[in-house]
Amino acid sequence: MKKILQLIFHRVVIGAVLMLLQLALLVLMMVEFQKYFVYFYAICTVISILVTLYLVNNNHTNPAYKIAWMIPILLVPVFGGLFYIVGRPRISRRQRERMSGMAGNFSHIDPGASEPLAKLQQENPSAAGQSRYIERCGYCPPYENTTVEYLPLGEVKFERMLTELKAAKKFIFLEYFIIQEGKMWDPILEILEQKVKEGVEVRVMYDDFGCMMTLPARYWGTLEKKGIQCCVFNPFVPVLSLRFNNRDHRKICVIDGWVGITGGINLADEYINAYPKHGHWKDVSILLKGDAVWGLTKMFLSMWDYLRKIQEDYNDFRPGVVPYALPRQPSGYVQPYSDSPLDDEAVGETVYLNLINKAERYVYICTPYLIISNEMITALCTAAKSGVDVRIITPHVADKWYVHAVTRAYYQVLVEAGVKIYEYTPGFIHAKTFVVDDIYGVAGTINLDFRSLYLHFECAAWMYKTPCLADMKEDFLKTQAVSQEITLERCQSVKLGTRLVRSVLRVFAPLM
Repeated sequence: MKKILQLIFHRVVIGAVLMLLQLALLVLMMVEFQKYFVYFYAICTVISILVTLYLVNNNHTNPAYKIAWMIPILLVPVFGGLFYIVGRPRISRRQRERMSGMAGNFSHIDPGASEPLAKLQQENPSAAGQSRYIERCGYCPPYENTTVEYLPLGEVKFERMLTELKAAKKFIFLEYFIIQEGKMWDPILEILEQKVKEGVEVRVMYDDFGCMMTLPARYWGTLEKKGIQCCVFNPFVPVLSLRFNNRDHRKICVIDGWVGITGGINLADEYINAYPKHGHWKDVSILLKGDAVWGLTKMFLSMWDYLRKIQEDYNDFRPGVVPYALPRQPSGYVQPYSDSPLDDEAVGETVYLNLINKAERYVYICTPYLIISNEMITALCTAAKSGVDVRIITPHVADKWYVHAVTRAYYQVLVEAGVKIYEYTPGFIHAKTFVVDDIYGVAGTINLDFRSLYLHFECAAWMYKTPCLADMKEDFLKTQAVSQEITLERCQSVKLGTRLVRSVLRVFAPLM
């Protein structure tokens, strides 16, 4: 009975009931005011036409996203246009600048930050061009003097994270899409509580939508009582709105400004295979030590200050004396970057496209979802047709059946062009990595789907000639060895009914 009551009064159930009541109220209004319905319908139709014209002429919106909106708007003009207007996220110019946090000239925050880019320009102008774009649109310059450790599994990240957290002396910043009470989070929380007692400043951010089923309501209050400062991104309110499409999907751990971790791994038990949610969970992270961690620190602080409505001096968190020996051998270049859905710049997608278009020998990609734009399809197919060895690993076991169905809908066009696709047969692969020509790499939180590329707040690290790229490539090949290749014959043997379902889902993929 206790479990039943907990289920009934869970905030998800309450929220769903309240939103259904809102829908019922709209229907009731239409019934009560049906004599005015002709006028109401006419006004809504005009609004829908204007919204459609706006979408067609908006050069900052992906064409697939436009189509996905225009179809329901034109089919149901009564609510389509109004729903787009009401639900479309709005933000002031000042808020946009605060959210990006690092837009504009950062010479006062990063003195000497232009030196690595100047050196990269001399070494490889093409790589410098990619880095320059990231600095301008991803709000972070490239850094040297940074070691990068590749963490090939959630279990490895978990152990390394515990070790680094225990060594914290000044501050700990954690920003995660999902936090779940259990075997992974509980030991971390114990360390955070101990560090608070030692005088270490601890801050935690989590996405409320991402944690809706994994944390109790008002969990931030529980953390605050323990002395842990906490912010919640986009708190869930049971109102019909598309604002919840914008989520904080980033995974950032910063310790004392010298140690940083990012990648696809959230703080929940399935990520360390504590239980088989979708078979074996394959995910990766990277651990940074050195100058590049300052980029992750600024990302965290920009989001924190926005949510708290404060403006801190970032230099207060600049690390002091290096607590360990910097690499004596060249460590390559590391450039953390952020991607916001509010600046009309698809940084994540553009970085991926740059890597594909500049590849000469190979492109190895891991992604849990393959729901891509026409530009991405063209880039992948053109690279493969040009003789570049393009390989993509996706999951064999789905976490969401409809998303997996759309992923498989893209297989045939890619395979026909020569792209090699593999499904990770042991279970679900959640890694988001690119390795290119042994010299470029990206690891972070950015999936190859519309939601991640256009709607979420994301982060990643671009790498050039870092030693860890060899580890990333080796791990990709090991993962491929236990994966099943998708052949053209297999794509062509899909039943007509399945093809039809995938085709319909594909049309609305940008809204999923």
